[in-house]
Amino acid sequence: MPIDKKLFQIATAIIIISMLASYSLTTYTTLYFGYSQYHFFVRQTLFGLIAIFAMWYLARQNPDTFIKPFGLWLFILSFLLMLGMKFFPASLVTSVGGAKRWIKIFGFSVAPVEFFKVGFVFFLAWSFSRKFNNDTPKKLSYEIKLIAPYLFLFLIAVLSIALFQNDIGQVTVLGLTLAFMLVFAGRSLKLFFILLGFALTLFIIFVSISEHRIARIKMWWASAQNLLLSYMPAWMAQELKLDNAKESYQIANSLNAIHHGGMIGQGIGNGQFKLGFLSEIHTDFILSGIGEEVGFIGIVILMILYLILLQRLFRIANRTTNKTTYLFSVGVAMLIGFSLLINAFGVTSLIPIKGIAVPMLSYGGSSMIANGIALGMVLMMSKSRKEY
Repeated sequence: MPIDKKLFQIATAIIIISMLASYSLTTYTTLYFGYSQYHFFVRQTLFGLIAIFAMWYLARQNPDTFIKPFGLWLFILSFLLMLGMKFFPASLVTSVGGAKRWIKIFGFSVAPVEFFKVGFVFFLAWSFSRKFNNDTPKKLSYEIKLIAPYLFLFLIAVLSIALFQNDIGQVTVLGLTLAFMLVFAGRSLKLFFILLGFALTLFIIFVSISEHRIARIKMWWASAQNLLLSYMPAWMAQELKLDNAKESYQIANSLNAIHHGGMIGQGIGNGQFKLGFLSEIHTDFILSGIGEEVGFIGIVILMILYLILLQRLFRIANRTTNKTTYLFSVGVAMLIGFSLLINAFGVTSLIPIKGIAVPMLSYGGSSMIANGIALGMVLMMSKSRKEY
């Protein structure tokens, strides 16, 4: 199968949009911190070029000899770094609210969890293709026994990400990706729904032990309750209504920015909510900032680019005869798709904000480069029909 040039081109186009947005949306941030007006643009351009180069370089490698050691070492090293960050000295890590998420390297901060997600998906694809047999149906008890080692590995990752790094959003993306990959690998739907129930239970537990997460859900509900309760019976709405609840300042400004953009936007560089009203507008709320400047039509075009990107990934999965390539392509599509949906639903107040970056669009080097590596691995693997 030849290299999918359209996949590379669409990813590059999204990265270029990210570079432009990192300049347009950071006017207030650069003034507030005293940075050069090109500070974020230069850094994001560097990250974007590295990601594009990673895609190009990996796509040119021989998958029969390169992909297996590269993918497994990416998984092992990122996993060890992620687990070890809790014990690293303060001089080596960046801590926010007591959560250590980034490792300091030559003036840059690297988030191992972004690379772990890619390595984890490759490990699952490689292992599932060797261990699972779709030919004969299996009992539920056998399936649970079969996936037990993967669940144990996932729980270790959950403890590291949700407890040590206080990042439940990444756990949500990984959990959904694992569940769907099991279905694509031939496991039963009954097992799928059991895993979703298990994941929901874990989610409730992690939320209930964190006052910060409870407060965030209450602020989201305060913003969304009037709309949602209007569709419920009066007696139920009365029971669920929160009186005098504090609404999220961020969500209110996010919705106002999108509304202010209208159909065609205020024009690139002319957004107003980036001027200190909406913090982190170039990271978690970048869709709101872009929506204000290019409007509904611009956001639709951006979403079409993502849909084409996902379609190309599923197209590669559908056309390959290699099960590892099939599962990895699907897994990467899940990582990108779920991250995009969680962020988009969060900034529009459909769900509580999770702090998930928009793949290849939000400012940040780790997410950008990790996604470039993931897509480069897909392009490389799609060239081979052999088993790894």
